[in-house]
Amino acid sequence: MTRTGAYLRLMRPANIITAIADICLGFAASGALLAAPFLTSPTTATDYLQPLLWLILSTIGLYGGGVVFNDVFDAELDHVERPERPIPSGVVTVKGASALGAILLIGGIVAAWQVSVLSAILAAAVALLALLYDWKGKHQNVLGPVNMGACRGGNLLLGVSAVPAAVPQLWYLSLIPIVYISAITMISRGEVHGGNTAALKGAIGLYVLVIGSILCLSLLPDFDLLASLPFLLLFAFLIFPPLFKALPTKAPSLIGKAVKAGILALIVMDASIAAGFAGWGYGLIVLLLLPVSIFIARNFAVT
Repeated sequence: MTRTGAYLRLMRPANIITAIADICLGFAASGALLAAPFLTSPTTATDYLQPLLWLILSTIGLYGGGVVFNDVFDAELDHVERPERPIPSGVVTVKGASALGAILLIGGIVAAWQVSVLSAILAAAVALLALLYDWKGKHQNVLGPVNMGACRGGNLLLGVSAVPAAVPQLWYLSLIPIVYISAITMISRGEVHGGNTAALKGAIGLYVLVIGSILCLSLLPDFDLLASLPFLLLFAFLIFPPLFKALPTKAPSLIGKAVKAGILALIVMDASIAAGFAGWGYGLIVLLLLPVSIFIARNFAVT
């Protein structure tokens, strides 16, 4: 593992793609796609999409910085449980990783500031929530999963903040990733020593709740369930089989596969909701992030 490769591994690049999908979803839900006739010329399109591009840069910094600090806080534990990781292997120092994490988080906030003050506030909140999880949250059985989910919920609202006035109107959308990430976090705690039956069954219940919540969005006048449904079916197909396979044995290897499937399926979940707000074509664009994430995941760890 080269030093550059080790720093990239710290950032979990495959996971960062899933965070970009959150921003694309929030951008669609905000109504920004309908705000202007941006396809009239390349120049107009570039100007119109600038908030989306800044918010994508922001989430790259926020997510990358958050997971880098995860390894910083876990450095001593990883020497025992995961000695192959960049810090315990000696390729990256704690000081170097801390500097990278700080640069990424600050850069994420600065990028969000280019869109609006509200975007910067949301970015700062996500950064603080990520640090709280890395420091203390991950050790809390109940608050930990909620803490991690709140990071994703805030990230979705960061995408919505492309139209700042839409944030107080669509705040409830953040509850969906909060529930979903809480489920994945519950599952992930069995990656090293094996899963807990109650936690795995609880995760199944939360998955069902997420799908039910997305179906309930059809009650909104501007949400097209027919456009969303194909993506939602694919989402269910990706998340349930690995979890059901892990449930009987609770083996760490199967738990890891269930976690990886859940993380990558975030893109499909985002595509299902984005399609409901902006049409199946936009949902397909978001879904195209999935093969990108899968390709990157072949070379960089997801968990």
